[in-house]
Amino acid sequence: MTSTPHRPLDGLQVVECASFVAGPTGGMTLAQLGASVIRIDPIGGGPDHGRWPAAGHGTGDSYYWASLNKGKRSITVDLRSAEGRELVLALATAPGDDRGVLVDNVVGRRWMANEALTARRPDLIHVRVQGYPDGRPAVDYTVNAEVGIPQITGGEDGAAPVNHVLPAWDLVTGLTVSTTVLAALHQRTRTGRGVYSEIALSDVALAGVANLGWLSEAEEQHRERPRHGNHVYGSFGVDFACSDGHRVMVVALTPGQWTALITVTGTEAVFAALEKALDADLADETERYRLRDTIAAVLKPWFLARDSATVESELNRARVLWGRYQGMTDVVDEYRGGAHPLLADIRLPGGTTGITARSPIRWDGEHGAPGAAPQLGRETDEVLADVLGLSGPEIGALHDRGVVG
Repeated sequence: MTSTPHRPLDGLQVVECASFVAGPTGGMTLAQLGASVIRIDPIGGGPDHGRWPAAGHGTGDSYYWASLNKGKRSITVDLRSAEGRELVLALATAPGDDRGVLVDNVVGRRWMANEALTARRPDLIHVRVQGYPDGRPAVDYTVNAEVGIPQITGGEDGAAPVNHVLPAWDLVTGLTVSTTVLAALHQRTRTGRGVYSEIALSDVALAGVANLGWLSEAEEQHRERPRHGNHVYGSFGVDFACSDGHRVMVVALTPGQWTALITVTGTEAVFAALEKALDADLADETERYRLRDTIAAVLKPWFLARDSATVESELNRARVLWGRYQGMTDVVDEYRGGAHPLLADIRLPGGTTGITARSPIRWDGEHGAPGAAPQLGRETDEVLADVLGLSGPEIGALHDRGVVG
């Protein structure tokens, strides 16, 4: 039998009291690196416990909840009772060098205020996810609207804002949570001091667009960036249709990528003449951006004359930067055909099998195990015994009084 490989955070205990995407993503990232993550939920589950996508067209287990919380130990507690709250505080502030780490998105509960927690354990590492820095609620789709991205997304003729589907700021916030936990652990190891860190989703989004230079551009230009549909802004990149109806995305960011593209398509002479006629240097990505429509028109016939398999073969041979458009059902088919070792099957408590992911971080060349699907409250007794040292009769009494589920 193969032994479980050592992972870098083996032995670390993290208590997570968070719902939806950001906090659970942070906890999942730590769990896949070896941490023992104890997830605390209200009895019956939190607001995200049955969130879509879910099995059986929404009637069964939540694929979403199971995948974001895989590899964690689940404990359910009556958070409205004094006894339940005491259990949560005790778990979060349990003694030990590898304990005393809390991730939450609990705002406005005085009993979980950092002051109440650090009174019990001064060196606590406490990372709190917020919507806005002042504690007001926000979600990915609202903060994304406020930093201006939907206004520059979509076709050139569009007037209405175009929301994105991917909760990107939630995912970035989750990874920021895990980074903060690791930085705080380093500080505590060196100094003995704990950390209270607040991470607002709105700040993550604002930092993202500012760090990409998008706000500086808006200030200089005194206008919004124009919409260009599928064109890459500031360089050359756009989609092309193949003869069989499939589409590919082709990008040329560097002079080398541009040379590879025009060489494989046999358009060097055409673009040399174009450069001379328009006094342009297409080795410069700014010029490729300025002439993007003309470039696309020249390249379009080459793609339309070939099916997608031929395009794939020729672009790969020439080392062109490109990608195929495909649906998620295509990704599933590839996985079932043996591709994508990052992916793994996960069996939900109700018996349904879903697809989840291992850690994208390859540690010593391995992605590691994805982690088992959680089941609400499954490890309640185990955690109370292992972490708090409660006896069987004591745990039974808590069940009898409805303090734990």
